[in-house]
Amino acid sequence: MIKTKKTIAACAVLGALLAQGAAAQSYPLPTPAMQAIIDKDTVRHFGDAPADAGPYATGLSAALELAAIDKVLRKVADWQLARARPYFDRIWTSSVMYTGFMAASEATGDPKYRDAMMDMARHFDFQLRDRLPNADDLSLGQTYLDLYFHDPRPALVRLTRLELDDLIGLKTLKPNDERLPWWWCDALFMGPAVWAKMYKATGEHKYVDYLDTQWKKTSELLYDKEEHLYARDASYIGKREPNGRKVFWSRGEGWVMGGIARTLDYLPADDAQRPFYVQQLREMAERVASLQDASGDWHSGLLDPKTYPAPEVSGASLFVYAMAYGVNRGYLDAKVYRPVIARGWAAILKNVYADGRLGNIQQTGAEPAFYRPSSSYDYGVGAFMLAAAELKTLAGTK
Repeated sequence: MIKTKKTIAACAVLGALLAQGAAAQSYPLPTPAMQAIIDKDTVRHFGDAPADAGPYATGLSAALELAAIDKVLRKVADWQLARARPYFDRIWTSSVMYTGFMAASEATGDPKYRDAMMDMARHFDFQLRDRLPNADDLSLGQTYLDLYFHDPRPALVRLTRLELDDLIGLKTLKPNDERLPWWWCDALFMGPAVWAKMYKATGEHKYVDYLDTQWKKTSELLYDKEEHLYARDASYIGKREPNGRKVFWSRGEGWVMGGIARTLDYLPADDAQRPFYVQQLREMAERVASLQDASGDWHSGLLDPKTYPAPEVSGASLFVYAMAYGVNRGYLDAKVYRPVIARGWAAILKNVYADGRLGNIQQTGAEPAFYRPSSSYDYGVGAFMLAAAELKTLAGTK
């Protein structure tokens, strides 16, 4: 009876949020420069942002219960798989989506998502996108390694391992490019998990040594020890929002927190740097939780929500994912963060459309921007699937 009451209450809250969102969509339109990025993303099949995406979904529950989470996870994942499958690519936007499909398959017990990833991997012969890949181009290796853990044949990760072995001796991004290998904060989601997973696959500690060394270098460059947030890259250090606050981009912070979650489980238990990652997750989670608004949303410009009033779902999904991960592993206090997670999840669900589209995902970029409520891109849906899968674990441990 208690569960039923909670479910009814959660449905009522979500219904009110949906009604509010549908009734009062007030948002700044993309500037011409922003629209040019949206148009380019659409042509490249990352997603789109139609003027009218139809009605919002009804009958969804924001309750942190297994059946409710499973229902919306399948709804969004099925829509995304049907839309994206003809355009599977090896670019980072796709690879983030693939991590979500792998998580969705495990969380739902439905092999179709993992089978689709195996079809993709075979199509590309388990190759990455580029030689001497940067973190973005290396990120596809996360899915190759996850497929390997399910079906441990060395051929599945042989080429990825060769690329890591080529990169491991480079002190900079690549010859004639003096930047750090992970010079932008997004890289901390894309790259480190590949190195950590390769350690698990091979038992060779050199992959963890590289990971620990490079993450510390990036942290020293970009982590603001006062704000407990990352600059997107060195060019953003000192930049200010219209309200005078520092520029901290929602999805950028989500990439880092999600990257910690994607990495920690694969580090050796006695890794000397493990406390560093846990402490950074705790510091960032505390700061991000303090920036959640009364509706449960986070905004593209985290410190300037008035300039960027629309919710930003890719960052929010990564925050919910990382916080749920932290609670599930005992790194974060459930009493403190479970309410933050619940509010964030309920706010995210008000952006699900009747057909399964997930909206209010900012287009590609490096800083806060404007977008339409219908804006939906593959990497943001990947983040949503990671969040939903982790929430199923949270729901199962009440």
